[in-house]
Amino acid sequence: MGGSQLNLVVDGAIVESFDVHPKLSELRRAQREYAPDLDLYEAELQCPGCGAVISEETRFAAYKDQLLCKSCADMQVAESPAGSDLTVTNDPTKSPLGMSDLYHKRLVDWNVNIATGCSHGCSFCYVPGTPQIRTQKRRLKDAADVDDSAAEWGDYVLYRDDAPERLRRQLQKKASGGFQGWNRTDEGRGIVGLSFHTDCYQSPRGADITRACVRDLVEHDRHVRILTRSPNVLRDTDLFVDAGDHVTVGMSIPSLDDAALRSIETKAPPPSARLNALRELSDAGVQVYVSMGPTLPTQDKDDLRELLEELATLDPGVIFHEPLNPRGPNFERTVQSAREHGQDTLANTIADLEDVRTWREYAVEQLRWVHELGRELELPIYCWPTGELTSGAYASYAGWWREQESPEQFAGREPEWEIPPPLPSSAPKPRTSLADFGIE
Repeated sequence: MGGSQLNLVVDGAIVESFDVHPKLSELRRAQREYAPDLDLYEAELQCPGCGAVISEETRFAAYKDQLLCKSCADMQVAESPAGSDLTVTNDPTKSPLGMSDLYHKRLVDWNVNIATGCSHGCSFCYVPGTPQIRTQKRRLKDAADVDDSAAEWGDYVLYRDDAPERLRRQLQKKASGGFQGWNRTDEGRGIVGLSFHTDCYQSPRGADITRACVRDLVEHDRHVRILTRSPNVLRDTDLFVDAGDHVTVGMSIPSLDDAALRSIETKAPPPSARLNALRELSDAGVQVYVSMGPTLPTQDKDDLRELLEELATLDPGVIFHEPLNPRGPNFERTVQSAREHGQDTLANTIADLEDVRTWREYAVEQLRWVHELGRELELPIYCWPTGELTSGAYASYAGWWREQESPEQFAGREPEWEIPPPLPSSAPKPRTSLADFGIE
């Protein structure tokens, strides 16, 4: 691309022509259809605001889908889509790739975030309590008029539109040995994750960024784990199929109760839509997995059985399981959200978990149920006992799970899949009184 005509030339032929100042979505579409190697830093595009040629030095971002240099984009007022309370603007973060501590859940060693904030706004989400959000008060206030990053979670998204171009340069430096090497733990296996601080398919804009990032990661022989709640992921089925065993795609499906989940995942697509999307990916030959969490305290063993039987039809590589953890600052927000949406039973049951004993008994009970059902249904289960369970009466059981390998056959691991073994004798029985362990 270049000159005043803005023609896209592939193999010596013009495949598409653009206006003098093309929209970013048009350029990303052209990448998908004709020129996946198109680098917008090198396309000699001109910022309509100041006339500067957009480059790695000027960077770029979109405002109302208009491609601008970063300086001009920063001067624009944040957008709010019609009929929405969501505030959308751009994120100045330079490096899209960072190390992750989610290896302890046998998920990833690295993470790529396509945005700060998330439009799904799940009330129980751990992200608002992470340093990535807590240390950005000034930035969020200046860019999106955010006063309380946790209370307003779900009301702001700051996109990193040039993340693919910046990621490509990071990957090239790593490949040439001129950048920090690839950290690889035994648990995280060097996997790069997307959607572990924001849902990378929450919107078409996010999906455009994601596709380009995934493609470059795969081209650099990286294994990629995607986790989403959005059926938008289906738009990249072709990419995942081509990537083969370098990509696995998962959905968070903790329950089949659309109404209950809608009360605490107020802006996320319903679990029924996620299930259908994951089934379509599996049918296309894409490796899939499920994050069955957080399961709710209102779910009994029969509910979990019904859910697992449905998930079994997806032929997942692994089903990760985690009970609800109310030990963070999002606890009151989750209770309030359930109550505001007419789910009083759910709200009251979650509120009861503020008592540590009640919570521990519920959490271990569900972990045991899922373990037992995994054996019965011959499913590849891997449970995530939260850190607070690794001390006290349940320490031996939680510690036992944390020492197990995930059964997932991905990123170079091909374990001999076996039905989960029987529970160790030290594992407490469901609803065991803590007094039985000498705790009053």
